[in-house]
Amino acid sequence: MSTEPETTEETGPGTPEAQDAPGTPGAPDEAAGGGLAADGGDGAAEVSGAAETSEVTDGGAGEETAESAEGAGSTEATEATADGAGKPELSEAAAELAAQRVERERIERRRAEREGPVESGAKLSGKAADLLAAVRAVEAGGKPASTVFAAPSRPAPERTPEPGPAATAAAPVRPASEPEPVRQERPTPAPAPAPAPAGPSPRTVDAVRRVLAEGGAPEALGQQAAVTLGEGAGELLRADPWQLLRVPGVRPEQADGFARALLGAECGPQDERRGRAVTVWLLEQAALAGHTALEAPALTAALAQRGVPDPDEAVQSTLAEGEALVFEDALEEPGAPAAQPADDEEEAERPVRVLIALERYAMAEESLADGLARLINSPSQDGKETWAQVVAALSGGAAELARAVAGHGLVLHTGGDASRAEPAALLGAARDAGLRALAVCHTADGRDRLAALPPTRGAGVGTVAGLLAGAEGPGRDGDGALELDLLIVPDAPQLDVESAAMLVESLPDGARLVLGGDPALLWSAGPGRVFADLLAARACPQIASRLPDPGPIGELVSGIGIGELNQVEAPGKEVVIVPVRDAGEAVHRTVQLVADSVPRAFGVPVEGTVVITPGHGGAAGTRALNAALKERLNPGPGRFGGFDPGDRIAYSPAPGRTLPGTVVKADAEGLHLSCAGAPVVVPRERVEAWVRHGWALTAHQAVGGRWPAAVVVLPGDAAQALSRPWVYTAFGRGERHLSVVQGAEGALPRAVAEIPAKPRTTRLATLLRPQSPTD
Repeated sequence: MSTEPETTEETGPGTPEAQDAPGTPGAPDEAAGGGLAADGGDGAAEVSGAAETSEVTDGGAGEETAESAEGAGSTEATEATADGAGKPELSEAAAELAAQRVERERIERRRAEREGPVESGAKLSGKAADLLAAVRAVEAGGKPASTVFAAPSRPAPERTPEPGPAATAAAPVRPASEPEPVRQERPTPAPAPAPAPAGPSPRTVDAVRRVLAEGGAPEALGQQAAVTLGEGAGELLRADPWQLLRVPGVRPEQADGFARALLGAECGPQDERRGRAVTVWLLEQAALAGHTALEAPALTAALAQRGVPDPDEAVQSTLAEGEALVFEDALEEPGAPAAQPADDEEEAERPVRVLIALERYAMAEESLADGLARLINSPSQDGKETWAQVVAALSGGAAELARAVAGHGLVLHTGGDASRAEPAALLGAARDAGLRALAVCHTADGRDRLAALPPTRGAGVGTVAGLLAGAEGPGRDGDGALELDLLIVPDAPQLDVESAAMLVESLPDGARLVLGGDPALLWSAGPGRVFADLLAARACPQIASRLPDPGPIGELVSGIGIGELNQVEAPGKEVVIVPVRDAGEAVHRTVQLVADSVPRAFGVPVEGTVVITPGHGGAAGTRALNAALKERLNPGPGRFGGFDPGDRIAYSPAPGRTLPGTVVKADAEGLHLSCAGAPVVVPRERVEAWVRHGWALTAHQAVGGRWPAAVVVLPGDAAQALSRPWVYTAFGRGERHLSVVQGAEGALPRAVAEIPAKPRTTRLATLLRPQSPTD
């Protein structure tokens, strides 16, 4: 089965792939040398390759990012297209993205006010020194001398609120002696988002289409290229045809063909414009695979495999143009080379790794590290009586969690789905004590399940996206910080680095942050591995829940988490294995289970069953399964972009965010959906990119949600897509029943026992290392 990129954790620690062949994971549907995919193509997120060539392997990786790349690619492109929709009122997705832009601008302003950059590493020589020199030449305006990096401690950044009402509003914890009763959630209206840009002018789009036609590229790319490249895009493409690589879905060989048609004899692989464009493209592909940076040797190796004659020069040129940043991080991991002795007058040289990163992810990771350091090193000492009251109201694991939170600004809480009862109890007790407390989940389903737990009484619970957009949670004080004393994130493993940075930077001084979740689940669909890096850094207390997930499914999943695929007792047929011979039989049996067997045997309605499969493509991917399920459950002509009223859908308005829902109707405005009970209207031009049929999902789409029953489809040719985190996540989505349509045979137990999450290249653990570890 040719699966599309599935989970970003399936990528290796190296570089984006150097070669792709039609039919391989991540390759577009067209032949490698074929025309450009006008819609961006599922190959936009291809990051496949072989580990032995130090490439970022994908095997079935990146499903969610590939999905978003079909219509959006990068976040900036998504924002631009959403803002350019031309609607008189912003859609939910556009409002959220606009609010996130405003928040990112606020974070950047606040970072600019802080004193001095933080550097880590030691001396450089040779190519590494040249790379760093290129960056400093841009920053300083001249050629720098030899560079020597110190590795100072990373002090907690101080934020002193200005005197006056704003500073008063930022007080994080109120003593219990204050007469204020239990706080009620204030119905604060969402802040007005920044005005949406009008989008590219028709003249710009026409100019781009003319240039595309001259270069033999589909004119249908005109609108998307104009949105990505902005006004003057036509002139820019004519001057530098490889800028077409910035358009989501375009691949280097396609951009090369476009450049040859425009430049003729002047076009060649040695062109520095090509080297820069391919460098940025490789970094973007790495981000889609979950990396926030790439090691310099891995990046130069990938450039060489992409036909760049002088990879080092290409990287230096990219750095000099400010299109990427270079970092040095000291190697202090176990097994790293020891520091080399130096002259008596000089300090010993410490081994370092040189990393290249796109600015947006590098700055997000730095901002996140600064914000976490602030929380770790400056917990509020006010309100001790209030926190004592919270601890006294709890017992067991919840009391242990509360004691840790009372004394520390950042606490990590680990455990399975049942362990969410402990942060729920903490949330309820904190609100009863008068603290401004809120819990935010990855999905609306997670929010509703947390709100259903008795300690919360249904209050103080929202979603990460809703909080960042200003649609949920409290308001903000005069400094733009959230009016919170305690923020709990039960789904922290699904936080990408940019969302995590915005959350942390939004917290006022003295606030407490609890990041919780199951570390065995799939990592975030976006770049970074925030929760895993924090666990590895050991810079704050870590509370492990001892609440096991109940029943046969809980026992099965717990074994998978430690690498064991056990046979469990299931007297009520809670777990059923359905063997199949091929993909066609897998589809047939899946439809039978969803439509007949599960409703009849367990009383679970069709809408209460989710189907999970490793990828979108192939004979048993989400496309094939959804087509078969639609034909059986809701047949229709697909009057609007393949959809009919009553279809189950997966709505993905932004990278890494998928909302299950149903189609209500379609009209001139667009496709009307109902997602988690909320109406959503998707404009016509966004339907193909943002909406899929949703009877069958990928594991990344399903993470954060649970259904009464789950059917996991494992056809024989999906073996390369399987890993322990994937199996753990997929098998854990069913609450009452799990059916495994098993055609992978020995690949399933082998994946559970031998294939952990593929590493991602990130900097967060290194940036947090100077913090004093806390037991």
